[in-house]
Amino acid sequence: MSAGRLQSRHWFGKTCAGALLGFGLALATSGLFAWLGPGGVVAGDGKVQFVMWLVAPIWTGVLSCVFLFRDSRRAWLWLAAADAIAFGLLTLARRTLG
Repeated sequence: MSAGRLQSRHWFGKTCAGALLGFGLALATSGLFAWLGPGGVVAGDGKVQFVMWLVAPIWTGVLSCVFLFRDSRRAWLWLAAADAIAFGLLTLARRTLG
């Protein structure tokens, strides 16, 4: 088994997937922390600030890891599936806890 050659032909599609779908994933996961974290949604102001600032490192992490996918199609599919799962869990958390 030989390792494939690194190519940069899919960088634009991967970047778009990471920027668009990664932002949605960051919003959903920070929302999950807001609902499921300590104190729930009605916790003090410190938690609100933390959840707000949690979006940036998650988004940056997704955007940097998106280049590990073999091609842009896989990046779009996997991130779309992760977004769907995360937003589904967020909806479930809001309906059961709200």
